[in-house]
Amino acid sequence: MIEIYHLNCVKIVSPINDNVCGHCLLIRENDKLVLIDTGIGLQDTLHPKERIGQELIDLVGYQFDENITAIRQIKKLGLDPENVTDCIVTHLDNDHVGGLADFPKATVHVSNEELENFNSGNPRYLKLPLEHHPIIKTYGCSDFNWFGFEARKVNIDINTDIYLIPLFGHTMGQCGVSLKANDKWLFYVADAYYMRVELTDERHPVNELAQLRADDNILRLASLDKIRKLVNDHPEIEVFGYHDIEEFHRYSQSKL
Repeated sequence: MIEIYHLNCVKIVSPINDNVCGHCLLIRENDKLVLIDTGIGLQDTLHPKERIGQELIDLVGYQFDENITAIRQIKKLGLDPENVTDCIVTHLDNDHVGGLADFPKATVHVSNEELENFNSGNPRYLKLPLEHHPIIKTYGCSDFNWFGFEARKVNIDINTDIYLIPLFGHTMGQCGVSLKANDKWLFYVADAYYMRVELTDERHPVNELAQLRADDNILRLASLDKIRKLVNDHPEIEVFGYHDIEEFHRYSQSKL
């Protein structure tokens, strides 16, 4: 049996929302731990100017607190961070992978397209999160279909199937993650939307920010349309993103 913990590993203050979160997942099976996205890392909170830079800190609105880093929260749960064997990352923006350095022995799982984008010189990425040279497993195109989405099965020895689901646009290789826990499908869509309101209100101010941060806005909108269809057709599937604090509050302090 697996357990899933919902962790908020980021705090951002922006003009649109003064409490933007970073909704990561921790999967536990016996002593084995798997993270889905890592949030901001401990070293980022201790040395933010050196690791992130003041310009990006001001642009994004990062608020640093080492107590909300994944490594600190795992310890608070009474678990051993050394048991984090794998980190599945939706994309390589720093607020999603800054914590990789806190788990240097963990294998990193990411789409082929995202790692290529990271290595292309795209200025959106910081290089520090991968400077500890982790083992990286990449995942390319798949013929497997999950509720109308291409699905790439993640190669982890754990008692549930986990899939990377391409949701390109925010970055050229961003994926969501789907998994089944206690007979219920969860679909974490990362930054395919910043706030759930994007699914229903195309005029909300957050849409402009999402467009500005997209590598390819046409692809982003196509991914958003596919999520809308899934939400309408399959209300039984739990769909949530990374930054919406109201969504996170529904799961806060919970485990499945």
